Amino acid sequence: MKKLLSGLIILSIIAIVGWQAYKRITATAGTGLGRGRSAVAVAVEIQPIRRGMIKDIGIFTGSLFPKSQFVVAPKAAGWLKILLVNVGDTVQQNQVIAILEDEEYRQQVEQAKAELQVTKANAENYTSDLELARREFERAKALREKQIASASELEEAEAAYNAHQTQLKVSLAQVSQKETALKAAELRLSYTRVQAFWEHGDEARVVGERFVDEGTLLQANQPIVSVLENKPLTAVVYVVERDYPKVSVGQSANITTDAYPDKAFTGSIVRIAPLLKESSRQARVEIEIPNSEELLRPGMFIRARIDFASHDNATLIPLAALVRRNDRQGVFIADRDNLKARFVPVTVGIISGESVEIREPSDFGESGFVVTMGNHLLEDGSDITLPENIPPKENSKPVISNDDKKSGDSK
Repeated sequence: MKKLLSGLIILSIIAIVGWQAYKRITATAGTGLGRGRSAVAVAVEIQPIRRGMIKDIGIFTGSLFPKSQFVVAPKAAGWLKILLVNVGDTVQQNQVIAILEDEEYRQQVEQAKAELQVTKANAENYTSDLELARREFERAKALREKQIASASELEEAEAAYNAHQTQLKVSLAQVSQKETALKAAELRLSYTRVQAFWEHGDEARVVGERFVDEGTLLQANQPIVSVLENKPLTAVVYVVERDYPKVSVGQSANITTDAYPDKAFTGSIVRIAPLLKESSRQARVEIEIPNSEELLRPGMFIRARIDFASHDNATLIPLAALVRRNDRQGVFIADRDNLKARFVPVTVGIISGESVEIREPSDFGESGFVVTMGNHLLEDGSDITLPENIPPKENSKPVISNDDKKSGDSK
């Protein structure tokens, strides 16, 4: 019993000593943790909160297309005898641009004329025969009234008169048929003179491409040349889903191209696709450019700058000042008097390049600087160390940057 009691006493003493050592170690570790991020001053860089203009600008790339484009093709087959235009030539409305070999079609017209003359001659004969039959019928009717001619003679004369009437009607129908055939032959003959035809737009257009040469045996509807309307031109760009709600019909656009790097052209949005392509998440936007000087050409690569919005006297901070804490976006305001960092949640507006518009809060009080470097180490109330040269706080110039608004090339 004495040995057991002595063992229990020794174990109790060891447990008490161990517990005291544990509390001492825990206290030391807690003190060390308490002197973590909040206890150690963080060296930071700060930038002034400015007020100025900021613009939301989109820059998109695309290509130029003619306002209208069509191919001129013959309606009839034949040898291409003469091609009257070439690439780059100006074409007037209804101008003849090609002539096909027409000998066969002229023969068809002559044959149709001859057949028409034959049917007209037959119609004249039937007209004479009908007149004789009418007189014979009237004579037979008069004789029958005087009881000189028999009833059968009258019936025979009436039947002959009716037959001649039918023959004349058939002959006149044949005349009409031959006249129609002549018109069809003349129409086919006119197809050998190929015209460039359109109804709306400028009276003069330009030949874009030539597909065949003289001497080619053409089939019906085989393209000969393409005709373009280059005044105005249509610039086609594709906007991403983020910018789609910002574009609207009637918005102006500034167009530049590599061919004329120092010259800008003005256009206006005329069409916006009602859907975004699922494969690219982009929507087609068409911009009409007057092209009165005819400097631009279809197929040119262009850049279109569209001003979505412009805010004057906006509160501006550097983009690097934005951070997230506890799922909230905000900035750390530098308290230069107490050397503390204060976290302020913000609502962001336009982001243009390295500048950000702050919509809320509208006023940051007397603190006019935000932390731009070292803010990833900060918590609300952290101690900070400021650099010796603090940038002055002054109003900013208009912020216009397009680096974050570029879209893909038009497809």
